Amino acid sequence: MDLRGQRILVTGASRGIGAAIARRLLEDGAQVALHYNSSRQEAEGVLRGYEDQGVLLPANLADPDRTRDLFENALKALGHLDALVLNAGVFLPHPIEEELDQWWAVWKRTLAINLDAPGLLTQMALRHFQAHGGGGRLIYIGSRAAFRGETREFLGYAASKGGLTSLARSVARSFGKDNVKSFVIAPGFTRTAMADTFVKEYGEQRLLDEIALNTLTLPEDIAPLTAFICSGQMDHATGTVIDINAGSYMH
Repeated sequence: MDLRGQRILVTGASRGIGAAIARRLLEDGAQVALHYNSSRQEAEGVLRGYEDQGVLLPANLADPDRTRDLFENALKALGHLDALVLNAGVFLPHPIEEELDQWWAVWKRTLAINLDAPGLLTQMALRHFQAHGGGGRLIYIGSRAAFRGETREFLGYAASKGGLTSLARSVARSFGKDNVKSFVIAPGFTRTAMADTFVKEYGEQRLLDEIALNTLTLPEDIAPLTAFICSGQMDHATGTVIDINAGSYMH
C-alpha cells in the first residue's frame, strides 16, 4: 500500500492494535503522529527506523485539555492531517457487586477515554477537514461488544463501544458532502495486553471456544485493513463496520 503523502494521527500507538497499525502505516510511507499515554519507551520502539516519518506525542486522554492539546500538537508536527485512527481505549472490569462510588468511577473513566476523547478529536478533525476543503478519514477501533454485548463485568466498555459506533455512523451520514469518510473496525478478542484482564479471569481456552478459527486474532491482522482504508480505496464503504473477530460474532 502506498501511503506516501498521507499524514495520520494514531491514538494508543505504543502497543497492541495501535502499535501494529502505526507500524504498518509507517512501512507504507505515511507520516504518523504516534500518541501514547505513559509508555514512551514502547512508542519509541514502534517508531524505530522511521524517525524521519513520525513524531511521538504524549497525552492522558482522560483529560479533555490534554486531548485537545494532542490534536493541536499533531497538526503542528505534521502540518495537516488526512486521517485519524481513534484506537486508544481501556478495558476495565467493574462488577455490580462493587461499592457504587467505585463502580461509577470506573464507568466514568472508561467513557472518558473510550468515547469522550474520540468525540473531542472527532469534532476537531471535522473542523480541520472542513477548513482545508480536502476532507479526510476517521477510523474508529470499536468492538464486537457494541453488537453482541459484553460480560457482566464490562458494562462500561460495551456502552462506550456502542457509542463510538453510533458516532462513526453519524459522521459518515452527516459529513460525506464535506468529503469526510468514517469507518469502524470492530475486533473481537485480540491478543494484546488489554485483553489480559479477561484471560487471567477466565482463561484463554474460553476465548478459543468462542471463535470459529484455531487462533486468536493478532494486532497484525487488523493493521492491513486500516492501511487500506487510509489509501482511499474503501471510501464508498463509508459508514460501515468491518468485523475482525475470527468468526466469533456475525451480523
